[in-house]
Amino acid sequence: MASIDIPRIEAAVAEILAAIGEDVERPGLATTPERIARAYSDFFAGVGVDPVPELQDGAEMATEPGERGELVLLRDIALRSMCEHHLLPFTGVAHVAYVPAERIIGLGRIPRLVEIVSARPQLQERLGEDVADALDRAIAPAGALVVIEARHGCVAARGVRYAESTTVTVASRGALADPVQRAEIMALIGRSRA
Repeated sequence: MASIDIPRIEAAVAEILAAIGEDVERPGLATTPERIARAYSDFFAGVGVDPVPELQDGAEMATEPGERGELVLLRDIALRSMCEHHLLPFTGVAHVAYVPAERIIGLGRIPRLVEIVSARPQLQERLGEDVADALDRAIAPAGALVVIEARHGCVAARGVRYAESTTVTVASRGALADPVQRAEIMALIGRSRA
């Protein structure tokens, strides 16, 4: 895991405030560099963290064929990340599905995976790919599908300013890369909106 240099972030934020013409000593801004440094230590806690060990929690998750089920789908996993182009947040939900092969994982591990991969400078497109890759490396499922829907601060607050738009990305592996299989899961994901 990469070490987050809090004093260096504080100094950089103070410099940015000075560079835009602000008085970094005025009461409203005096503790801003410290607050941003603490926030960044949370926002970027996933930098350098391999999520695969979070998914591998022991032999008790090896299963017999009749115990696996056909599909595991977790819908509406809340996520927040920081766009690597502008360091502005994007927030939304991830839907993660996999077809078990030899192993299954504890259901609480999947949101933790999304959390780790989200807590780094990120692109939404890569975020889904990173989640699918980690699932592949950890449990080698017969298939995986990651659908992410998010609102981006960089789209809402600057440039085009489309505050209500969302971006949807899809990453698929194995059996779930098949369009028919993917359509069935997308229908299940859509039911969460009903």
